[in-house]
Amino acid sequence: MKYYIIAGEASGDLHGSNLIKALKKEDTSAAIRCWGGDLMQQAGGELAKHYKDMAFMGFLEVLMNIPTIFKNISYCKEDIQKFNPDQIIFIDFSGFNLRIAKWAKEHGFKTNYYISPQIWASREGRIKKIKRDIDHMYVILPFEKDFYEKKHGYPVQFVGHPLIDAIENTPLQDNETFRKENRLDPEKPIIALLPGSRKQEVQKMLEVMLSVKKDFSDYQFVIAGAPSLPDDFYTPFLKGDKVEYVSNKTYTLLKHSHAAMVTSGTATLETALFGIPQVVCYKGNWISYQIAKRIITLDYISLVNLIMKREVVKELIQNDLSTKNLKRELSKIVDGAERERMLSDYTLLKEKLGGKGASELAAKLIVKNA
Repeated sequence: MKYYIIAGEASGDLHGSNLIKALKKEDTSAAIRCWGGDLMQQAGGELAKHYKDMAFMGFLEVLMNIPTIFKNISYCKEDIQKFNPDQIIFIDFSGFNLRIAKWAKEHGFKTNYYISPQIWASREGRIKKIKRDIDHMYVILPFEKDFYEKKHGYPVQFVGHPLIDAIENTPLQDNETFRKENRLDPEKPIIALLPGSRKQEVQKMLEVMLSVKKDFSDYQFVIAGAPSLPDDFYTPFLKGDKVEYVSNKTYTLLKHSHAAMVTSGTATLETALFGIPQVVCYKGNWISYQIAKRIITLDYISLVNLIMKREVVKELIQNDLSTKNLKRELSKIVDGAERERMLSDYTLLKEKLGGKGASELAAKLIVKNA
């Protein structure tokens, strides 16, 4: 069969690549065209558009790039018609994908959603569009099944979280090789900085993350470079106090870290699955933040806390993200009872997420439901 997959961010590229591998095992004649990134292309997908050309963060940034967004939507529709897939698979990226889903359903294409839009966080009314336009939904968070089925009467399949597979399937360097290759101190414990994957958020996050470095001189700070950004983008942040940087090796960095400061998003869950105590950080464009806090109905912003339904990791949001607060919270998790408590909670988190095999199960269901 022919599959058309649309992912618009680095995390979608990762999960899309594992889904492509699973689809090719399940359907040996699979032909796959995709919107995604290098990983999806390497897995065997024919790349129609790279996510680097599509990722805009926040309401203001989206408004500023509306012409580009509409151009991408038009191209996507044309490309789907030309490829004429048996199945369309949407991966997260709801603002774009739900628009394409409406058009696809009207034109008789079969639609699947893998990794649900976070309508449980904001704009819950989008459930009407999902019921109308999505034939099959495959969810990855345990509370999403109850949200869709019990609250909205919309049947979904819980397949488990693909991060478990992604982490297990990613080859990681040993500690000695990693430190030597990246010129890291062989003795000092690492505090990882995961500032996000978009220029706007990285610029905001790194300034405050690095402001506490002088208070943790026994540790080395290492920035995780995002694959969506060029190496020279990080150069201004590496001047002055000694700060290290590794490119496109976030999982290896996490494996060998002692603690982390993490911009809210998928990275908070990745950090937890590696068993690394963390402080969750977020500071957005003022206008975007004012809009977001009026439409987002959640008690927490990190996936760790959302899944556990309580505060497991500390969240420093907007004005709370200050040098003083970050220093205090980071101090709590580099040593002591708070660190041990967090590690214990991570064990419970992994149990809630279920076992491995999310990509394989989703692929089996997509082929079965064709």
